[in-house]
Amino acid sequence: MRIISGTLKGRRFSPPKSFSARPTTDIARESLFNVLNNRLYFSDLKALDLFGGTGSISYELASRGCEDITTVELNYKHYSFIKSMVKEFALESQINVLKGDVFKFISRCHDKFDMVFADPPFDLPTIESIPDLFFEQDLLTEDGFFIMEHSDKKSFESHPNFTELRKYGKVHFSFFENK
Repeated sequence: MRIISGTLKGRRFSPPKSFSARPTTDIARESLFNVLNNRLYFSDLKALDLFGGTGSISYELASRGCEDITTVELNYKHYSFIKSMVKEFALESQINVLKGDVFKFISRCHDKFDMVFADPPFDLPTIESIPDLFFEQDLLTEDGFFIMEHSDKKSFESHPNFTELRKYGKVHFSFFENK
């Protein structure tokens, strides 16, 4: 895997073979960040990366200048990998990695974020509840948005905060905003 753009452009990272996360592909990540480049000033963002996995979304945000990123990951191996990459890429001042359950984090969080990215396991039984839980906690700033990666087998288009769907093969990104 590689970082697509920014100060760390081209830097590679390789999760161990035993890694159980399904990372966002380079192509899908590049396409997503092409969309985000036209909407955001990364240096101004307070970002949240839920279900951190390999940490690739957090590294992309940091590489583009985002200074305030919180990454939440439950799996200890994944958490440890992200921590090691944050150290290797010297991103300790930009990325705060938390080991914990995303659902507990959401229910206890009192911060507001400009951008939130969630990449839950596609087979997570409670995947459909994530947007509702997120908006119930009121975690977005006024102009903030929430992006959820999911398979082509799920649709969030009927959600009241849904605004847009981007498809990249079997990977879909649903965008949500405060309304």
